[in-house]
Amino acid sequence: MAGGAAALTLLTATGAHAEGKGDVRVTDAVVNGGKNVVVGTSKRITYPIAITVRDDSGVKGLSHVSVFDKSDGWGFGDWTGTTCVKKSSTTSVCTATMTLDPRWLPGSLPEDVNHTAGVWQVDATVKANDGDYWISDDIAEFKTKRASRLTTDASPEPVAKGGRLTVSGRLTRANWEDLEYHGFTGQDVRLQFKAAGAAHYRTVKTVRTGDAGKLSTEVTATSAGSWRWYFPGTTTTARVVSAGDSVRLG
Repeated sequence: MAGGAAALTLLTATGAHAEGKGDVRVTDAVVNGGKNVVVGTSKRITYPIAITVRDDSGVKGLSHVSVFDKSDGWGFGDWTGTTCVKKSSTTSVCTATMTLDPRWLPGSLPEDVNHTAGVWQVDATVKANDGDYWISDDIAEFKTKRASRLTTDASPEPVAKGGRLTVSGRLTRANWEDLEYHGFTGQDVRLQFKAAGAAHYRTVKTVRTGDAGKLSTEVTATSAGSWRWYFPGTTTTARVVSAGDSVRLG
């Protein structure tokens, strides 16, 4: 596929089936090194799909790769290149590069494109040196998620020891329809604290986001240190950790 609108296609009705000729097969496939594919509102994304292929005659390469949401069949992304590395006389790892640009997404589907976030699958057609080929569907699954942002502000600064400290923030996530970040309400976010000189943050409490993704809670200041919010993510939205806000005792 070339790019832009051509990269968005309905694949369920025309999706590949496990069929072909001969004994060439996919034996493994890993998307993005096992990590989620996180899509924001502006940054162009590229990620690899490493496909291990085996045939007695040796591997010729890939002739088709596509990715799409398992729940509704819509997918976006261009297959923009492949490199194959021979591991033995019968086995090669062919890595397909997938590229997507958030600017392709607004208004691209007859429904809200945000609904495609979640579990995706990979289909591919592989070829052998002796002319064998195999059309393989669902050779790997991965999550395509909406990017998220999280802020933290602790006040007053400084705060008296034993005084009350208000820690606020806001959780937002990418909207692929208007390419803006909007508040993510009704989500459990962990408030974490790292005392001055400590190596790690610890969770103090969990707070649910309110209107427009806003967070606010009060804690007792017992020592100087840094406060932050941590959101573990969902099936459709990426995890995110805010920058720490350092508070000293005064």
